[in-house]
Amino acid sequence: MTNVSIKTTAIELTPALKDYAEKRLSSIGKFTEGDAEVTLDIGKTTAHHKGGEIFAASAHITTALGRQYHASSNKADLYEAIDDVRDEIVREIKHVRGKKDSLLRRGARRIKRLIKGLR
Repeated sequence: MTNVSIKTTAIELTPALKDYAEKRLSSIGKFTEGDAEVTLDIGKTTAHHKGGEIFAASAHITTALGRQYHASSNKADLYEAIDDVRDEIVREIKHVRGKKDSLLRRGARRIKRLIKGLR
């Protein structure tokens, strides 16, 4: 189970926005080992942009094992920013997991070579 808490800045948290953010970020739990605590900060960055509004989304994830991940995004659409943050977090989690697996495999290969050398 993934716990998602949402904080907004300079915008109102509508039920549709809350449901969308929780739906998108609750699926991160399947990439982590066990439960994950997700803190999402969303809002408008400033009101003085010439080209329209710029929205920011920032997510901080703490897994059950204590690992922490962070991602942020600035986009013209708030929903795109949330999607971008989720994709970045998933990419980071998969990268760390792949790095750990490759380290384990390298160690196993080295041990296998040592054992073959003893025979």
